[in-house]
Amino acid sequence: MSLVQLNNITKQFGAIHALQGVDLTIEAGEAVGLMGDNGAGKSTLMKIIAGNFPPTSGTIRINDRDVKMARPIDARDHGIEIVYQDLALCDNLTAAGNVFLGREIKRGIWPFRVLDHKAMVDRSADLFEELKSETRPRDLVKQMSGGQRQAVAIARTRLSDPKLVLMDEPTAAISVRQVAEVLGLIRRLKETNHAVVLVSHRMPDVFGVCDRVAVLRRGRKVADKPIGQSSPEEVTGLITGAIEHA
Repeated sequence: MSLVQLNNITKQFGAIHALQGVDLTIEAGEAVGLMGDNGAGKSTLMKIIAGNFPPTSGTIRINDRDVKMARPIDARDHGIEIVYQDLALCDNLTAAGNVFLGREIKRGIWPFRVLDHKAMVDRSADLFEELKSETRPRDLVKQMSGGQRQAVAIARTRLSDPKLVLMDEPTAAISVRQVAEVLGLIRRLKETNHAVVLVSHRMPDVFGVCDRVAVLRRGRKVADKPIGQSSPEEVTGLITGAIEHA
């Protein structure tokens, strides 16, 4: 039984066919690399899985049950979280403040409830330790490296203990050392039986941490195979159209 199964997913925006009959399965504890050129449909597919908008047609099954997700909260209720490329962090808040933004822990009796900063700091510290990150809960986000910011965004998803984490270009525009940190975070998620969908243009990242690679071209899936049965050269050919299907 697959964790998530997408069957014949299509998405139209007026006359534009962003996705055309895409099938994709995601298993618990595996990382799937989703690759393709700009406009291939990667972001559209991710937003459908994340509940940002429904597919025009097709079905989504989670744990072998058909589900409908019209809002991000619906996806979260089904154990799906997403880390967007811009991370959506507040630079003026601490790491702990960002982790619990919108889901703050409070103490006391209504109407005299106040924020429980210690509980949020302690829980954030536990999450960063689980991720083997050096990020400190009380540090301001604006002072952090790209890798630390990713750790904050991933820790935020862990609050709800999701089954699937979607990651949109997490290693774009960061240093080599920070890339290694982010890839390490993805490995930690796999070790704790979380599934990951990694959208990336970087071949070394996908071939370094993913178990499977799926390639989209012009809204269609042209490949979906184990990493060990593909190569960066083949994926490049699929993305450019030099190879039609694999």
